[in-house]
Amino acid sequence: MRRRSLLIAVPVGLTTLAACGDDGGDASNASEAPSASATSSAPAPKIVDGPLPAITAGAKFGEKPTVAKGSGDPSGQLAVKTTVAGNGKTVAENDFVVADYLGQIWSSAKVLGNSYDTKSPLVFQLAQGSVIDGWRYALTGKKTGSRVLFAVPPTWAYGDQGNEQLGVKKDDTLVFVFDLKDSYNAKSSAKGEEVAQDDTALPKVGTNTDGKAPSIKVPDAKAPTKLVANYVIEGDGAEVAAEDSVLVQYKGVLWDGGKEFDSTYSRKQLTSFSLQQVVKGWSQGLTGKKVGSRVLIVVPPSLGYGDSPPDGSGIKKDSTLVFSVDILAKL
Repeated sequence: MRRRSLLIAVPVGLTTLAACGDDGGDASNASEAPSASATSSAPAPKIVDGPLPAITAGAKFGEKPTVAKGSGDPSGQLAVKTTVAGNGKTVAENDFVVADYLGQIWSSAKVLGNSYDTKSPLVFQLAQGSVIDGWRYALTGKKTGSRVLFAVPPTWAYGDQGNEQLGVKKDDTLVFVFDLKDSYNAKSSAKGEEVAQDDTALPKVGTNTDGKAPSIKVPDAKAPTKLVANYVIEGDGAEVAAEDSVLVQYKGVLWDGGKEFDSTYSRKQLTSFSLQQVVKGWSQGLTGKKVGSRVLIVVPPSLGYGDSPPDGSGIKKDSTLVFSVDILAKL
């Protein structure tokens, strides 16, 4: 069985994200949205060119689009069109995707939700059971920097039950516009400027950004009694607030002996969590740090697990913990 992150007290994040949230499309509200897993057993659709309604305003990447009402009957398959071709990363299934979006109903043009109004892109995992299948099939293989217009029949949306919360009936085809801004996977790393690590009493963290786990060299010295949270690589993204959720790569080792006890690199799976639901050393250490950064965090026992470490973790009582954390995105 794949080991879960030891840091998370309550599972949170992207796995409960449904295909449409509220009108703001804020990923932080993902847990309030209904599950999107109901249609995950449907066979793969055929990808067709149309029909698709026109984008009548806001046609450029990043602009809030206005989409016409569907004309006539929609296809029974998945109609997909790239209206703006990007040249960035190729999005793969199971990637975490950052995108602006707008969704509406084919027959009425009623808008179900969008992220443009709040300027808060949606962050989601393009995985079965995390989003409606129409998103998975339409967006997989597209490049970041692209705008994708597509229409999803009920079979690959909310099926025969519809979605009462969103106002989607069982026979409604849904129309989406997605601006694919970025994507992340198990090979993603921090991106920014290296910061000097001059304090010989603190661990040194590797600065490689090739997706491989950075080295952590713990000095032969007494562990600090207070929290340490220093940039190793300083990104240029938004600062993380205490109430935010984040998407990260990380590696944790013990101060005594330097043995690794947890790592997303070893699991080959990114982790997302709320800063309000992790050990205090992480919540305090990451608050105020910039997206795109790699941060050294040294967590004393009082801000870690103290005398109650998780069973089977390999962490002894009153252990000081050392982490390298890459902040990939703020959710």
